[in-house]
Amino acid sequence: MTTYTATVTVRLKRGVLDPEAETTKRALERLGFELSALRSTDQFEIDLDAASADAAEARVDEMAERLLANPTIHDYDVEVDEA
Repeated sequence: MTTYTATVTVRLKRGVLDPEAETTKRALERLGFELSALRSTDQFEIDLDAASADAAEARVDEMAERLLANPTIHDYDVEVDEA
């Protein structure tokens, strides 16, 4: 078994209201920053042992589907690196 670190980035799908991002965007604009869009994300780092990077990714994908993200309103990305 090898130890892997997986990073899961969870964000709201386009079109889903993101009040945190909207508040932050307005504050940045008041400070003089010009931006066309801003989205908030959650990021999880998971250390796990697996037989391969593919096996680690499959396990973390299952975690994201079952708990870390709501597939109805969230998109997510999984990146796996050997620790």
